[in-house]
Amino acid sequence: MQKKKIAVLFGGQSSEHIVSCMSAANIIEQIDTSKYEPLLIGITEDGHWLKAESLDDVRSGAWKDSRTEAIISPDATKQCVILTKDSQNTSVKIDAVFPVLHGLYGEDGTVQGLFELAQIPYVGCGVLSSAVSMDKLYTKIIVDDLGFCQADYIPVMSWRMRDSMDDIVRQIEEKFDYPVFIKPSNAGSSRGISKAKNRQELISGLREAAVHDRKILVEETICGHEIECSVLGGGQKPVLSSGVGEIFSAADFYDFESKYFNSESRTVINPQLPDGASEQVKKAAEKIFNAVDGYGLARVDFFVTDEGKVIFNEINTMPGFTAISMYPMLWEAEGIPKKELVDRLISLAFVRTGQ
Repeated sequence: MQKKKIAVLFGGQSSEHIVSCMSAANIIEQIDTSKYEPLLIGITEDGHWLKAESLDDVRSGAWKDSRTEAIISPDATKQCVILTKDSQNTSVKIDAVFPVLHGLYGEDGTVQGLFELAQIPYVGCGVLSSAVSMDKLYTKIIVDDLGFCQADYIPVMSWRMRDSMDDIVRQIEEKFDYPVFIKPSNAGSSRGISKAKNRQELISGLREAAVHDRKILVEETICGHEIECSVLGGGQKPVLSSGVGEIFSAADFYDFESKYFNSESRTVINPQLPDGASEQVKKAAEKIFNAVDGYGLARVDFFVTDEGKVIFNEINTMPGFTAISMYPMLWEAEGIPKKELVDRLISLAFVRTGQ
């Protein structure tokens, strides 16, 4: 049987560039090379697409010194990657793409639109589900319609902050007690998120969030267990939800540093929760995944209060695949090792197109 060529995209222009590289290295390592031939394409933080020669280059960052450009053609009659070295072009036909890209320009529907134009099968959610799931404000609108509990919030547009900061602060303080959480609407891995315990921290948090997005959410603080659930499937395949995992952050909240670089942060698989809460989380994760037209994979995050109330937090359509990421750990606990999980995800890319 001829191997199928899979283009693996990693890096990207978002603030999660380094996490994408970490995730991609672990995924590449688990690809079944008896069935697939990976073509590694790294995207620098300023948007330059380059061919990586090896997994070692991905891990070390040496791929950024590559002299070979690698660009996926949008031409639907080609389904190829155009390689350019020393002004010489060659094309390599590909069978599918695994976009291991987190955050903007990778997880928000933009690159998925390229794959749709090129008519190339790809791993993960489509344009619509990627876009609405990446945007926390629009995810909240959809989840509101489903009737699930979630943190109360106020949307803030960054352009209003120039002339109306006092009005924004007054509106927030009239609705919420401190502390509050400030989140860019379109940013993952807790980038740009802060917790404000007073007015000064609120203003600085709003300004920091505005660096990452023009839409900002200010949310009430929810006290409870930080719970995550993995989802797999979609389309012709039934949607499956894993057991649940709990986050114990080494910091005041689970920010970027505590998530990836603080060894004191830890996760617990299948924690003790109030009766029925874990099953509620699983059912809610599946319903939310379907409501956003999810496909392939997602991680859905919740809070569970000590009284057993389940509160939706957010959905991530290309969850991390690092050594400490919850998505693969939850499936391993269900008896699906990483190699099989990666194989299933690639297979789902072909199922969507009927291949």
